[in-house]
Parts: sequence; structure tokens; C-alpha cells
Amino acid sequence: MMPRQEVAAWRPSVAGVVEVFHARFVEHAYPMHVHDAWTLLIVDDGAVRYDLDRHERGTPSDTVSLLPPQVPHNGSPATADGFRKRVLYLDLTQLDASLIGPAVDGPDLTDPLLRRRVGELHAVLARRGDEFEAESRLALVAERLRGHLRPRPAAARSERVDHAVARELRELLDGRLLDAPGLNEAARLLHAHPTHLVRAFSAAFGIAPHQYLTGRRVDLARRLLLDGRRPGEVATAVGFYDQAHLTRHFRRVVGTTPGRYARTGAAG
Repeated sequence: MMPRQEVAAWRPSVAGVVEVFHARFVEHAYPMHVHDAWTLLIVDDGAVRYDLDRHERGTPSDTVSLLPPQVPHNGSPATADGFRKRVLYLDLTQLDASLIGPAVDGPDLTDPLLRRRVGELHAVLARRGDEFEAESRLALVAERLRGHLRPRPAAARSERVDHAVARELRELLDGRLLDAPGLNEAARLLHAHPTHLVRAFSAAFGIAPHQYLTGRRVDLARRLLLDGRRPGEVATAVGFYDQAHLTRHFRRVVGTTPGRYARTGAAG
């Protein structure tokens, strides 16, 4: 029998994210309330109905809902089986107060790419050690949300690839492989917007900055493992959070675990 209520909440070490909240409710109905942060909501099962600014709204599983701060809203199950939702609470560094009005007018967004990106961001936020990837994914999510709330003219959307800033970011990551800066710190150092850094790097080199950083760390780990160093020692030596963090990325890149990789080298 499915539980009638499941709740999980945490505060990740990612600038701009106030809280992550996952829940399943069958009967619970939220009273009217407000948040001081943006509520970015996706529903995985069932549906939610809610009132926002005296208008009844609903968020089925194929939409993304963005509820603005300081605007009262409620929420309740729209189906007999309740709903399962994932929520990100974002501060005003991601979406400024000027976007509150447009969000009130159109809080429910039908955008499959945005829906997928929000889901991927949730998956990354559940893993310790992948904060740089989370910051990169958050930058793209926030940019797409801003595009819905404040559409730019078509001519403004065509931007040339900024090869100079892409090279500067690559040099920064290469120089600080073991203690890489977060995306916001890199943006400050390079005098560029975080989203611009992600887009410029990806366009110039065909790989996202977090993927590049992970690949470089895995490459260094391979050399240290073949030198005979233990996986747990190697993990922290190349900048991963712990051995489990190394193993997850190492298996995805190399196709085997660090321990098995090291044993093949010893056998040779």
C-alpha cells in the first residue's frame, strides 16, 4: 500500500537555491500562504490545483509552475490518488522582483525542454559533490524561465560565440582543477554572467563546463590509480568529494570502477 504522505527537504550548497522539497500527498491541502522565494514546481504523478491572485490554476505532470514570492497561494490534490511533486525554492538572485507580475499572469508553463532541465537539476541536487554541475544547470533553467516571463526580440536571441571568455574559463578550470571555483565565483572572476559562461564554453568546445571539469579529474585519477594509489586517496587528490563521488563519475566515463581499473594496471 502506498503511503499517504512522503516528505523530504534539504538545503543544498548551491547559490540561489533556498530549499529543495520533494513530497507525495493524498489528502493534504495547503491553506493560503506566501513564500519569500520563488516556488518552481513540477508534478511527477497526479495533479495539483491552486489559487493564485484569485485565479484558479492547475499543474499537470507535463507543465512547470512558477509561483512568485509574496503572492498568496494554496494547493490541494486534483485527483483521488493525490500527487507527487518536486519543488525548488529560488531566491531573487535567480529571478528578480520585476518578473513577479508576469509570473502571476502566467504561472504554468508548457515547455518540455524546461521540464526536462528542471528534473535533471533535481537529480544533480540530490548528489553531494556535484555543486558545479548544479550551478550550471540552474543557470540554464533560470535563463529559460526569464525568457518565458520577459521574451526578447528574435534578433536579440542570435549571439556570437564568445571564444575569449570560453578560453578564459577553460584556463581557470585547468589552473584550479582540485579546488575549482563555483560558477558564480568564476563569473565574478571573468566579469561575465554565469549563464553566458555556460553557453559560451559549451558552444566553443562542444562540452559543458562541468563535464569538462569532471573529465579532467577522471583523467588525472586514471594516472594516479595506475601509479598504485588507492581509490579513496585518489578521490580527494583529484577534487572529488569522496570515493563514491569518484566511482560514480569514473564508471560513467571509463566504463568500470576505479578499483577494477587499478587492478588491471597492476596485473599488466
